[in-house]
Amino acid sequence: MTDTARARKLADRIQVVVAETLERRIKDPRLGFVTITDTRVTGDLREATVFYTVFGDETEREATAAALESAKGVLRSEVGKQTGVRFTPSLTFVADALPDTARTIDDLLDKVRSSDAAVRSAAAGAQYAGDADPYKRAAEHDDADEDE
Repeated sequence: MTDTARARKLADRIQVVVAETLERRIKDPRLGFVTITDTRVTGDLREATVFYTVFGDETEREATAAALESAKGVLRSEVGKQTGVRFTPSLTFVADALPDTARTIDDLLDKVRSSDAAVRSAAAGAQYAGDADPYKRAAEHDDADEDE
């Protein structure tokens, strides 16, 4: 039986431990400005996926990924010491796609705003193609029949 509350608590603890260890103990020059954004642990508590973001260009992201892979053993032993679980989960580092997704959404919203502004400016001086009220009213139609 899977205890999701325990897995969630362990994931939160692993996130804190990995972030603190990267800040204080790992002195790899390839490690850029990295932020641990999320951690997920499987139900059996055997594997942990650590999501991270890196501030910088593609070369800094690749260098940070290599630095995290080389520091994986130190990070796992630190997680084992500080969590006290029977089996220390294996760590997998995944670059978080959240910043790229947010950037894409922002670009799409900018496109929509500009197209809305274009429609709004085109509609500002527009007039009706026919009468202002193209629908005939039943009362007017009945009055016209009585006059004839």
